[in-house]
Formats: sequence, structure tokens, C-alpha cells
Amino acid sequence: MNSALAPQAGAAEPSDPDFRAPELYLNHELSTLEFNFRVLAQANSTSVPLLERLQFLCISVRNLDEFFEVRVASLRHLIAYGDARPGADGLPLSEVLAQVRKSVIRLVHMQYETWNDSLRPALAAEGIVFSDSKQWSPAQRCWAREHFVREILPVLSPLGLNSAHPFPRILNKSLNVAVVLNGSDAFGREGNVAVVRAPRSLPRVIRMPQGVADVPCQFVFLSTLLEEFADAMFPDMEIHGAYQFRVTRDSELELEDDDTENLARVLSLELRERGYAEAVRLELGADCTPAIRQMLLVNFGLKDTDAYLCGGPVNLHRAAAIYDMVDRPDLKYPPLVPAVAPTFAAHARLFETLSQGDVLLHHPFESFMPVLELLRKSSTDPDVLAIRQTLYRVGEDSPLIGYLVDAARSGKEVTVVIELRARFDEEANIRLADRLQEAGVQVVYGVVGYKTHAKMLLIVRRERGVLRHYAHLSTGNYHQATSRLYTDIGLITQDASICEDVSKIFQQLCSLGPVVELQQLLQSPFSLHQGLLALVAREIEHAQAGKPARIVARMNALNEPSMIEALYRASCAGVKIDLIVRGACMLRPGLPGISERIRVRSVLGRFLEHSRVYWFANGGEAKLYCSSADWMERNLLRRVEACFPVRDARLATRIFRETLQNYLDDNLQAWLLDADGHYHRATPGDAPVHSAQQWLLDQYEA
Repeated sequence: MNSALAPQAGAAEPSDPDFRAPELYLNHELSTLEFNFRVLAQANSTSVPLLERLQFLCISVRNLDEFFEVRVASLRHLIAYGDARPGADGLPLSEVLAQVRKSVIRLVHMQYETWNDSLRPALAAEGIVFSDSKQWSPAQRCWAREHFVREILPVLSPLGLNSAHPFPRILNKSLNVAVVLNGSDAFGREGNVAVVRAPRSLPRVIRMPQGVADVPCQFVFLSTLLEEFADAMFPDMEIHGAYQFRVTRDSELELEDDDTENLARVLSLELRERGYAEAVRLELGADCTPAIRQMLLVNFGLKDTDAYLCGGPVNLHRAAAIYDMVDRPDLKYPPLVPAVAPTFAAHARLFETLSQGDVLLHHPFESFMPVLELLRKSSTDPDVLAIRQTLYRVGEDSPLIGYLVDAARSGKEVTVVIELRARFDEEANIRLADRLQEAGVQVVYGVVGYKTHAKMLLIVRRERGVLRHYAHLSTGNYHQATSRLYTDIGLITQDASICEDVSKIFQQLCSLGPVVELQQLLQSPFSLHQGLLALVAREIEHAQAGKPARIVARMNALNEPSMIEALYRASCAGVKIDLIVRGACMLRPGLPGISERIRVRSVLGRFLEHSRVYWFANGGEAKLYCSSADWMERNLLRRVEACFPVRDARLATRIFRETLQNYLDDNLQAWLLDADGHYHRATPGDAPVHSAQQWLLDQYEA
């Protein structure tokens, strides 16, 4: 019997289950890795166009990089500083790291197996070849050496290691080669080992020219050239071997509250050192000798368990570069032409049209253009007095930035809350903040200790002598590029109560004051967590009263223990629960007496599932919310997030149909979570084949 369900000794009646029992929770890190196995499965799916399969492989590699930079680095940090308390799953952190290693070894093996045994042969069959030096013809070898000597060697700085030349600083995730050599140089110095760092300026994938290549598209990795022509870097030396390697470093920025008098300045200083922070992983070519491996581990302060052998190029994700170098539309997804919401199609009297009702945008199936158009018109409209916006991730070349600059220069009051600490976008956001400030925009960096992750735009306009507000709220960032790759929901509304709530949140972020009371929105870190728990509790009450009780929610990740406990309680009370969780999920579905009414699925396809949508049956009067927040500890407790209701019943029904029921019906790209933490692929069986993303493409194309 599951210990969480076991009755207490001597008790007359069975006790309530212990919903916090560790065995009821999956480990967050291991669940995150499980997601990358599902991504890799896309690379092996013959139903996916070939060059898109290559993209999925490279995504799984990049995801693993970030996993080490953030998750593994955090675990090591906690252990090193004595805060090694286990999570809700009860696993000691040392055991988590041990299981992570086992899972990563399996994932890396599968990645290179996919590359060597599946994708490379399939690409070669289409005339797209990645060639090793052993496959070169004499003419190709001649070209490769000439190219190396002419284009690569002049920008290299090979470093022979000795007492005068200590081991160099190696940049995070950079390509490097360790060369074993023998002989004496011009000064009589004996050579033993040298390190060659590949400058960022060099392309990692190089195309052979026509007339030399055997096929229309023939490529060679820079790492291959560095290994093959090591003799050109060390003339008159005897080369005994050249071995590529790559180190991954801790990329989490630790800012103390006392150091944030000028957040941008302090963050800039931290970013300078990020590339050389503590090492957490060493990747090596599979042919690397034990001696070189040990030398590298010692120099990076790593253990044997931190080394991973690669059955191919250590920077395999660089293969993705050929996607834009190869003109083969037949090997890619068909071009996406997003639909334009009817309200914006005619570019007519925009504000008058918006006043007639809310506008829903479902990206990427609908264009991001309406958001840009709303901001463009606001920047030039003389009746618009103020614009306020949050920015977490945004393309530096986005026209959105130009519109904000234009609005400020035309005398409008423009305030932008920029989250400088958006991971891996910090430098871009600092540059963006400088640009906006130079144009007269009031830039606010949010709240120290709480990342501002909410996606909000507020426009204040004078209409017939009265100030009216228009708000745009979204589950995704104001990033034009990702709006074509991520699924997200956006709402443009003139609803007075919602707009007033948005205005209060902006005042709270930009000024000083108490916690504000909101009418419609739920906001973390204040009301969202408790609000969600209350919504779940209300479903329990409806179930106990015999009324319709059901929860359908989709998000990117689920790890907040009290939310999981609430869902377990709801399941035991008779509430049917369907969760669509793209990535990590710590909840175990299907446990008898605990979660037998809970189903969890993950859907992977052409677009990255990014929408956060929560639906509650509410006794027959359904409530639907969209949000920037996942059900994670950081989102609910340590970030500024916004969760907004969709009050228009017609739009709420549309969102439920497109983002929830549609995905529950998916039997082609859906993965179902088992109680043991593993996933199995959904199969159509006797039902018609249904792909949620393809259904949406068909709907919006019609």
C-alpha cells in the first residue's frame, strides 16, 4: 500500500492521505530532462520535415546547455553552501545530481545516435552532406587546408602550455581544441600540450564551394578543421592528437539587495564575468585520451562525474546554421502566413472599433501586427496622453521600440518597466533601456528580488473630454519573432475594471505604496497564488454539492507543492482535472486514492506551446483566465505576474475550444504522463487522427 494512504496505527478509521508525502511528487530536474527526450523524439519522427528534425535535435542540445547553466549550477551551489534541503520529492540533492547524470548520459547518447545514424544519412540522401576528413577527396583536402590557412589560422592564437603560459581562461560554451605535441620551438622550449580557442568571429559550419563539393550542399564543422590541421598551427612539431572540448559554466546571476543602488551598472559588471563563472560540465570528443581529460578536469575544478563524452562535434547545436543556408522548402514546414484579426484588417477607426468589444489574438495563427498597430497609432494620436508597458524579452530591432521612442518625443508620457534580469537577455535589455531613456522614456527596472514577468500594455486616451483606458494583456512576450514561433493568447480590452487593475499594477511597480486591491486581475506575488488555491477549493465545494466540477489548465511547468496538494485534494473530492503541461511536472497522475481523476499531457509540435490558460467549471458558470504565470514557485511567489479573466463569454468559449479541448483531443503529438514520471505517446486507436496545431493552422487558413 502506498504509505501516503496507509492508516495511522491504532486509529479507528483510515486517516486522510498525507498529500505532502514525498512519494507523491516527481523530481523537478528529472522531469525537465524528460521534456528534452520528447523534443528529441521530434528529431526522430519521419512525419516531421527533415530540416525541421535537425532543428529539434539542436533545440534539445541547447536546452541541455541551459539545464546545466541554470539547474545543475543551482544544485551545486545549494550543496556547496550548505542549503541542501530536498525538495517536495524528498530526494537528497546529491542523489538528484547522480540521477541527473544517468539521465543526461542517456540523452547525450541518443542525441549523437540521432545525428550519426538517422539525420546525417537522411540529409546526405537529399544532397546535404556533413563530411569528415576521412571522406574528403584529394581536391577537397587541398581546399580545406587552403581555407584553413587563409581564413582561419590568421585569427587563431594557439597557446602552448608551460610555466610562462598557464592554462587560459575558457569562455562558457566556446569551442576549443587541446593539441598533444612533441618537439622544440624557436626558443628551444619543449612542447607538450597546447590549447586553441576558436574565436566567436569564425563560423562554426563552413560550406564547401561548388566545383569542390561532391553534392549541392556540402558542409564541414570548424572543429573538424581545427583538429585536422593542427600541424599548420604548430609547424615543425610532431602532432600526437587533437581533441575538441567545451565547458559549460554557471550562468545564474546572483545580485544582493544591498548591491542594487544602480541595478543596470551592477548587472553590467556581473555580465562581464558570467562567461568565466564556475564550471559545471565538461564535454569532450569521444576519442579524447584519459590524460587530456584529467588535465582539463583539474584546470576547470571538475570531477570525473562532470565529464561527458560526445560521439561527434561537441557543439552539435551549430548544425542548425544550415537551416538558412540550404534553399530546400520541401524539407521545411510550409511558410506560415498569420491571419489578421478582422478588427485590424481595414486599418480603420481603431479606437472606435475597440470600444465596441474585446479583441482576442491567438498567436502565431493570428498576426502580432495588431499589437504593433495599436502602439503605432497611439504614438501619433494627439488624443493619447500616456503609454505604459512592461518588457521582458523583445527584439532590439522591433518596430515596437521605435513607436515608444516616437511617442516620448512627441510629448506623451511614456513609462516602460524593463526586466533587466530576463535570463540571457540581460545585455540586450540594458541596451534597450539606454535607448529608451535617451529618447525621454521613463524607464523603471521593476522590483528588486521580484522579476517583472507580467505582459501588459496600457494606453490612456482622452475621448470627448473623458479619459479612457485601453489595455493589452498577454501570456507571451512583446517579441515579434517569437510571436511567429510560440503559441500565446493576447487580449485587447477597454473593460474599465480590467484597465483600472492594470493601471494600479503599473503604479505599484513605478512608485511606492501598499499592496493594491484589484477587482478582476490576480497578481503575484500577492493574490495569484491564494486566488488559484481558492478557485480549486471552490471546485471541491461544487463537487461535494453535486454540481459540475472540473479543472482544465495548461501551462509550461508545474512544481508548486501547495498547488499540487490542492489538485490532489480536488481529485479525491471528485473533481475531474485535465492538465496540459508542456515541460516539467512534479504531480504524479493516476495514483489510486490520490490522483486517479487527474490526467497530464504534454503536446509538442511545430510551435512552442507557451499559453497559460486556466478553466474552472464553477458549478456550471465557467470561469476562464489567461496568465503570464506557470504554476511554479518562482512565478507564484517570487515574480510579478498578471492573471486576467476573459469576461466575454464568446471569447472564453473560443479560447476553451482552441487552447484546451483541442489539445485534449490531440492523439498525434500528445504525450501522456504516467505515475512513474515517464511519458508515453498518445495513439489515435480507432479515433480520427487529430493534431491540435494542425487543426488551428487549418482553422485560421480557412
